Amino acid sequence: MAAERLGRIRALMDKAEVDAAVITSPENRRYLSGFTGSAGVLLVGHDETYLLVDPRYTEQARQEARNISVVEIQESWTRVLASLAADHGWSALGYEDEHLSCRQFNRLQQELDAVRLVPLAGIDTLRAVKTEAEITLIRQAVRLVDAAFEFVLGRVVPGRKEQDVALDIEVFLRRNGAERISFPTIVASGPRSAMPHGLASERVIGYNELVIIDCGAVYGGYCSDFTRTVATAGPLPWQEEVYGVVLEAQLAAIAATRAGIEACAVDAAARAVIEKHGYGACFGHGTGHGLGLAVHEAPRLGKKETGVLEAGMVVTVEPGIYLPGRGGVRLEDVVVVREHGCEVLTQAPKSRLLCVG
Repeated sequence: MAAERLGRIRALMDKAEVDAAVITSPENRRYLSGFTGSAGVLLVGHDETYLLVDPRYTEQARQEARNISVVEIQESWTRVLASLAADHGWSALGYEDEHLSCRQFNRLQQELDAVRLVPLAGIDTLRAVKTEAEITLIRQAVRLVDAAFEFVLGRVVPGRKEQDVALDIEVFLRRNGAERISFPTIVASGPRSAMPHGLASERVIGYNELVIIDCGAVYGGYCSDFTRTVATAGPLPWQEEVYGVVLEAQLAAIAATRAGIEACAVDAAARAVIEKHGYGACFGHGTGHGLGLAVHEAPRLGKKETGVLEAGMVVTVEPGIYLPGRGGVRLEDVVVVREHGCEVLTQAPKSRLLCVG
């Protein structure tokens, strides 16, 4: 597996005409080497690969990064990298332009001197198409959030703080096998549910309010992402109307998701429904995003995304409507792109606006 993945990045290196690639992002480092530590730099040459780690991670790196030379660094990694480049006679190095910081770039320039630094496009997209083994891990991460939602429904009641509900979710996930949460849990009630990323606050949940619950779990290194919206003490007519529009939009987008379709077409399917009902101005974000070792990765499902979906990609489908001062609704499922459609992994109920409390 690692050899095949390294072969693909070497193809990118050939295209960019560089001698080696410097990998600093944790997700790409793990994907290409198997190393799960939180710090380290992967250096991929055409015939050799080095993993640069400090003494905290040496033994872990040797166990996890098979067939890769582990180099223990006692000084700046940029200095060690420069020494390796000199030993191999490398004249051009590719780097992740979306991940390397300005400070790291400047240090590399100072240490490497005559070596040319070239932005290497497309490294993140190497992770876009998942193997069935990766999908199995995502499936388990999705099952965890499905179960967490079922567990927490009885705890989303008027009089409780949003933060308390979020804590219930996070404790449940950890106790049931999640390595960690994949992002800070969102519980946004009442007017705050009109904030797409309204993190759980000290606000007390009231009656006849919409509550958006957005959470994720990490299992085997892979993320899930999940959103459901519920109503407290009986939904009001306008809440049911908005929910119905979002559900219709989400189902339309899911129906459009298949291999060979442009990412923007999935977004357009959801957006057309919302605009038809007069809520177009209330849907300001994209319809979804890729999911894997990172909770947000390629591909993106948005208005201007012209990339074509491929079988094996895993994406979220999450349209929403947000009415400032009143509340909002979002529904989010994780789906696997297949040749003739998609497989919906998320199984939590959504056919109607659930009443809780």
